[in-house]
Amino acid sequence: MSRLPPITEAQSRAALQWLSRINEQPAQAEGAAFKRWLLADPGHREAYAQAQALWLNSAAPAARLAAEDQANLQRYLDAMARPPAGRPWLQRVAALAVAACLVMAVGVAGGWRPGLWLQDLQADYSSADQVRQVTLADQSQVTLDAGSAIAVDFVQGERRVRLLHGAAFFQVTHTGAPFLVEAAGGEVRVLGTQFEVRERGEGAQVTVRSGRVAVSPAPGAAARELTANQQAAYAAGRVGDTLVVDSDNRLAWRQGWLNYYQVPLA
Repeated sequence: MSRLPPITEAQSRAALQWLSRINEQPAQAEGAAFKRWLLADPGHREAYAQAQALWLNSAAPAARLAAEDQANLQRYLDAMARPPAGRPWLQRVAALAVAACLVMAVGVAGGWRPGLWLQDLQADYSSADQVRQVTLADQSQVTLDAGSAIAVDFVQGERRVRLLHGAAFFQVTHTGAPFLVEAAGGEVRVLGTQFEVRERGEGAQVTVRSGRVAVSPAPGAAARELTANQQAAYAAGRVGDTLVVDSDNRLAWRQGWLNYYQVPLA
């Protein structure tokens, strides 16, 4: 019995894309394009079968986590709704607390994060639960990942953007004025490029799609230059190793995709 060749990353990615389309639009399963792709290579059928198995096996754990979160919230609400007997003022306070928790729960479910609202007040542009495209005053393009915010300061011959939280992809227009992105205490100076800056714990990560940037982990610190398909993270005044990456794959969130390869499902 002949053995199928190993499934490639491209085949696995295409299978997941087809599975997503078919789950959203079941009629796609009867489409000629899907059938042509499925029959074009035995590896396509195997990749699609594996994608279906992954999808089905992940459904139960996801539902269980959602149920656990809901049960934990309900226990808190039930406890607050039962104040000690004989203290009507406590009952009123408890009712207000329950109402406040419900409002917060709805807000969080809708994409609002209480810990970031002060930062969002400083923002010129922010995104909630969707990717957002922004055109700056100099015609530079910024793509904000979901749950991100930036503050913009174009004064005194310098263009400064501060990443308050989340991630942003920049396509910078050349005007002759310096363009700098501040994030997590460090700074990215544009040398002509398309790049992403992503908040990461106590620091940030920079991924370059094209051109060059100079990454400084702190004001006055030595800069590390990155070019196309390179990535580096910085924190605590230090820049980590320069990695070679597939920038289009790492930045696929701009088209609504999150791509993973050889990463544990957990």
